[in-house]
Amino acid sequence: MTRAVAILRELVAIPSISAMSNRAVIEAAARILADADWTVRMLPYTDAHGTEKINLIAQPAGQSSAQLDLAFVCHTDTVPFDAQAWPDATSLIEKDGMLHGCGSCDVKGSLAGILAAIAQTPAIQQNIALILTADEEIGCIGATRLLASEQLRARRVLVCEPTSLRPAVAGKGYGLAEVTVTGKEAHSAFPHKGRSAIFAAAAMIAQIEAAAIDPKINPLFDPPFTTFNVGTIQGGTAKNIIPGACRFLVEWRPLPEERPADAVAWLHRLAEDAVQSHPDCTINIEARRADAGFAYDADSPFVNALVSQLGTAPTGISFGSEATRFAAIADEVVVLGPGNMHTAHSDRECIPVSELEAFVECVGALLRG
Repeated sequence: MTRAVAILRELVAIPSISAMSNRAVIEAAARILADADWTVRMLPYTDAHGTEKINLIAQPAGQSSAQLDLAFVCHTDTVPFDAQAWPDATSLIEKDGMLHGCGSCDVKGSLAGILAAIAQTPAIQQNIALILTADEEIGCIGATRLLASEQLRARRVLVCEPTSLRPAVAGKGYGLAEVTVTGKEAHSAFPHKGRSAIFAAAAMIAQIEAAAIDPKINPLFDPPFTTFNVGTIQGGTAKNIIPGACRFLVEWRPLPEERPADAVAWLHRLAEDAVQSHPDCTINIEARRADAGFAYDADSPFVNALVSQLGTAPTGISFGSEATRFAAIADEVVVLGPGNMHTAHSDRECIPVSELEAFVECVGALLRG
């Protein structure tokens, strides 16, 4: 068993869903870092539910600069899992060259790889830091708190997410809005006396599904265009009452060259169309998030070094990450890690052993400069 696999086995065995404290993961990492003569700073805070969470900043002994040449970023929480459907979620199981377990690719595999590389790389000369964060899976809360309180600046940041070892130089943004439709209640035997909020909402939802703001294509992404999803919907009070209210949440993931707020204006236009076809209804749109994506040079020296080391090609990511937060303090951000996000957040989560070992070698080369 290699050092990286052994570390991953230990990390997977620690339950660390976002509702729990991440102290056990932080302490496991801190022990390995201390053995490698790295200085560790723990930055605890209490979340909205009174649970202790910890961010961590570690640097090689003798380094304390907030002006970093390179920072590695890993989050320490995982999404919840069904213990009955996945009873061995916290046991790392190797099968057919794959390592299975909760968090194995998102992103405990990346963290294990970085810790293994640090353990076998002495005498690091660059200003380097490893940053571990809490609560990424529920909105990058730990990273947001850390960057608000620490005066960090980095030339390059490598944010760990499963990308099949392809350097992701761009990421989609994220938007979220709540749509509230108000109609008029009546007995369902006399529909002409009321106005169905659900029918009006359905008309708008059908347009969201069928249309797009602008059919831009960016081949870095899969899928290569802005996507929309209606994730939740509530409405009505009884089977025999014309529903007087309906609300739904719509999210979108815009290409980095698009402005997330443009989708809000588009939703307002769809609402106007729906009201025209369903008079006596009103539609209110509350924009909750409109985060821009990010995009960096796919031909930079940093990206070229990663491509050369890993033998992969640059890509983009369609899922959210802490890259959007760290872009504010960095000259360049790349998202990279072993494993494929298509397996994450499920009982299929796994990471190829070969990718984990290749990642260890890549991180070691970066540490050596």
